[in-house]
Amino acid sequence: MAAECWRRAARRDAIGLPPTKAGNPLPTASSSARGNLFPREARLVRRGEFDAVYRAGKRRSSSHYTVFFRANELPQSRFGFSIKKALGGAVVRNRIRRRLREVVRCHRLEIPAGWDIVIHPKGTAARAPFLALTTDLLRLLKGL
Repeated sequence: MAAECWRRAARRDAIGLPPTKAGNPLPTASSSARGNLFPREARLVRRGEFDAVYRAGKRRSSSHYTVFFRANELPQSRFGFSIKKALGGAVVRNRIRRRLREVVRCHRLEIPAGWDIVIHPKGTAARAPFLALTTDLLRLLKGL
């Protein structure tokens, strides 16, 4: 155990990195990288928030998604993702979720503010190129 810590410290020293605190052997993300994350206030988290969108919202569909949306009273839009088990195993579903989150994160400013949006991907989203996913989702959401 101690030998492994010494090896890590020696490697960090050899490449010019500062020493880390005990218990945190890996470098943390820089503050600039943290600013690009998908913030909590931009997410739908609770079941009640999802249910409100399904009950009082409207729906649009495309080849890769079904999008449910309803107006909110907030200065920004909030997003939720619901990936059904029929799309594949956990690895496939998590990959779809990561790709959708990245599309929304990168284009959040292009999407109109003041909406709660739940995105349901279809089976084609698992194999579609990233550019196709992006253009399809933006086309659906720009008309809100």
